[in-house]
Amino acid sequence: MITLYGIPNCDTVKKARVWLASRQQDFTFHDFKKQGLDEATVRTWLKTLDWEVLVNKKGTTWRALPDERKAAVTSADAAVALMLENPSVIKRPVLVGAGAKAHVGFNDAMYQEIFAA
Repeated sequence: MITLYGIPNCDTVKKARVWLASRQQDFTFHDFKKQGLDEATVRTWLKTLDWEVLVNKKGTTWRALPDERKAAVTSADAAVALMLENPSVIKRPVLVGAGAKAHVGFNDAMYQEIFAA
């Protein structure tokens, strides 16, 4: 089963959802703002993704954090705590279930490669 994690009003998440639906890929959308996010899920993502890939340091949520909070994110454990405390800091979407890996972001070529396997 494929799960796409994100928030529905994110443009990149919208593009990924349209891509999956237009190719009749059966998937579940998990809105982590409404449905929440647990530590076990984030730790599973970290088995195939680096925490620095998951934390979106270019986004408005990261930029709005106090400098001391940003400076404290120096390890996977600190990043997990931040992502659970503020899921909007996660780079979106996170795709899980297409193969053994978690994938972050969206572009047509990347999804074509993921689903060709």
